[in-house]
Amino acid sequence: MISEVFITCAVTGAGKAPSSPYVPVTPEQIAVSAIEAARAGAAVVHIHVRDPKTGRGSRDPALFREVVGRIRESDVKPVINLTAGVGGDLTLGEPDCPLPPNPAATDMAAALERLAHVEELRPEICTLDCGTMNWGARSQYIMVNTAGTLRAMAARLKEIGVRPELEVFDTGQLVLVHDLIEEGLIDEQALIQLCMGIRYGAPDDPTTLMALVHKLPARAVYSAFSIGRMQLPYAALAPLVGANVRVGLEDNLYLSRGRLATNSELVQRAVEIVEWMGVRVMRPDDVRQKLALKVQGSELKVHV
Repeated sequence: MISEVFITCAVTGAGKAPSSPYVPVTPEQIAVSAIEAARAGAAVVHIHVRDPKTGRGSRDPALFREVVGRIRESDVKPVINLTAGVGGDLTLGEPDCPLPPNPAATDMAAALERLAHVEELRPEICTLDCGTMNWGARSQYIMVNTAGTLRAMAARLKEIGVRPELEVFDTGQLVLVHDLIEEGLIDEQALIQLCMGIRYGAPDDPTTLMALVHKLPARAVYSAFSIGRMQLPYAALAPLVGANVRVGLEDNLYLSRGRLATNSELVQRAVEIVEWMGVRVMRPDDVRQKLALKVQGSELKVHV
């Protein structure tokens, strides 16, 4: 068990249009929700953006620009963690005719194109999904992250001074994490997020979680979360296995059975859980110091 943790709030996802009215969609809504989460105790805000017209995930740099600008101009200064996961979306045709891919549901971008918003905005942290995996029971959708693409993205993040957070969805993806460290593309003190409970990824049982923990690099700083109803139980479980905490509407819509949540309510509940356990909740500047984060781009202004 660790004596202090930082809480990450995953503010909004990148999937289909949200089914809860509390999931933020517009840049202003996403920024406001992130700021409220920071006030509730989140030291890190993990940001996707959505197309305001369709509600679906987007990688439009202009949307990221407005969200980040609003957060940076607020009276709270959370660590900003931008996704680089969008742009690896492949939906094949039907099983009897997989090619060509479905153009309406496929968005495959070059490695550095996936970092366009990161290059411009220079957040302190940027996520890299560390593998390719199936997604959905009957879907032809594949989340694509090849080893070559991840190496190219990691190398560029190192050049521009943005700390990668490696999103790990199963044990085999940790093999790539170790390879990236050995090749000097990732620091030995790797920042890792263990993503549990996603169909066809690692299940959220404690035995699987411990298998992942035991395969982590020796100096890793890591967090752990589960999607759905296990999100808040994981807020209690994570510190027991040496992990930091992640909550938020990207992964779970409910505060309790039948009770839809806001991001700030999920963060507040996570704060209560870990503090009841005698664990200190770290503030943004604590995290910046612990992870030796490089603060850049603070001069960015809001563009509306």
